[in-house]
Amino acid sequence: MTDFVVDSATGTEAGLPARGGAFWKKEDWWAVAIGLGLIAVAYAFYVSGSSLAWLAVVPAKWTTFDQLSAHFAGNWQRYLAQFVVWLTVVTVSLSALGHRPRDTIPAFVFLYIVSVVIFALGQWAQAIKYNLEPPLVALVIGLILANLNVLPRSLDAGFRVEFYIKLGVVLLGATLPFTLIVWAGPVALLQASIVSIVTFIVIFFAARGFGIDQRFAATLGVGGAVCGVSAAIAIAAAVGARKRDAAAVVSIVILWAIVMLLALPFASSALHLPAGVGGAWIGTSEFADAAGFAAAQAYGDIAAKVPGASAHAADQAVSAFTLMKVVGRDVWIGIWAIVLSLIATTRWENTGVENRASASEIWRRFPKFVIGFILASAFITLVAQSAGHDQFGKGVTTDLVTPVKNLRTWAFAFGFLSIGLTTRVRDLAGVGLRPVLAFSTGVVVNVVLGFLLSVYVFGAYWAGLGQ
Repeated sequence: MTDFVVDSATGTEAGLPARGGAFWKKEDWWAVAIGLGLIAVAYAFYVSGSSLAWLAVVPAKWTTFDQLSAHFAGNWQRYLAQFVVWLTVVTVSLSALGHRPRDTIPAFVFLYIVSVVIFALGQWAQAIKYNLEPPLVALVIGLILANLNVLPRSLDAGFRVEFYIKLGVVLLGATLPFTLIVWAGPVALLQASIVSIVTFIVIFFAARGFGIDQRFAATLGVGGAVCGVSAAIAIAAAVGARKRDAAAVVSIVILWAIVMLLALPFASSALHLPAGVGGAWIGTSEFADAAGFAAAQAYGDIAAKVPGASAHAADQAVSAFTLMKVVGRDVWIGIWAIVLSLIATTRWENTGVENRASASEIWRRFPKFVIGFILASAFITLVAQSAGHDQFGKGVTTDLVTPVKNLRTWAFAFGFLSIGLTTRVRDLAGVGLRPVLAFSTGVVVNVVLGFLLSVYVFGAYWAGLGQ
């Protein structure tokens, strides 16, 4: 779970609540509430014989500018209504999290407009010819704007990467049957466990070989083995590492997350991997949820355009990534917090920093948006069972699932663009060569091991995911 904006003064993720506090001041719960709320509204429209499709508008495929202009001319009211709804829920939730509307409102206006442009560009008939996949285009545009300093830093308050991704994950649950999670979950957990343990061991001992303190080495190891920024912050607190060590790990994670975002979709395409296999490899090899979703979405779009590809290839890649990364690897943050805090307390020298694993601490660090994801999946599964196979394939999918899927796509688009808009190269400098080399050693092992597991060991599961 990675937010690309980190408060270096406090060592906590910017915009996320401090320890404790009411649930309405926690980003995860807002993502769950909004995601389940949108699903509930979509269901209310469905049972009334209508659909939320009017609001969940997305740019149509086009070949000429006349077609594109005609689409927006005929649907501008829908886009305006959608914008108002998104602006309202984003402003209310971010205000509750402590951000000022005068910062978040102009930020989201900019975010929505640029997302529309990128989304429309991705629907161009020639987009595949020029590899203009929306997640990658969003990242590049965001990086350019952020590093040219054309936008005021105050707008970062509205570029909440993790918030948009968490919301998208909850909505994703409504398009991912619970039976699929149950079927593929054990495979994802097994593969994630192998990768998490091996990657941690490699990075930790490589760091120790470079003379890095064991607490810093542990933070580096879990940052690469689990889920990046959140893992680095949690483990740094658990083992008593210095705040500057956690900040260094965050910088390294962001750097490699962006590299993998750009490299993995094209590597998967060059290797002609099935969509599910490519998504699982990305889920095993990426270091941040936000960047991983962008990479999986990009490869899903690429795989879907291959002649003879399944109509569900794009969803298959994202589903495999979600099972591998969110369901599989992310749960290891609690396990590593317990294990390493006990080792630090009993084996390593005392730093004067109290660190102990408790049930309340594990619950506080547990990604609550996963609960929303599971609830959404279980709800749609119940609806499908009550409707029957034929009705689900027609009415339920068209009038209920597809609108939710479109809203999910918008949430992810906001997150992908925000990655670039909040990543500044100069903030990644000054980390030091030894930590980078230690982490990079784990990257090599992680990518190779993830490929072998995703393609050869569990390839049959991922290739047939959802079929």
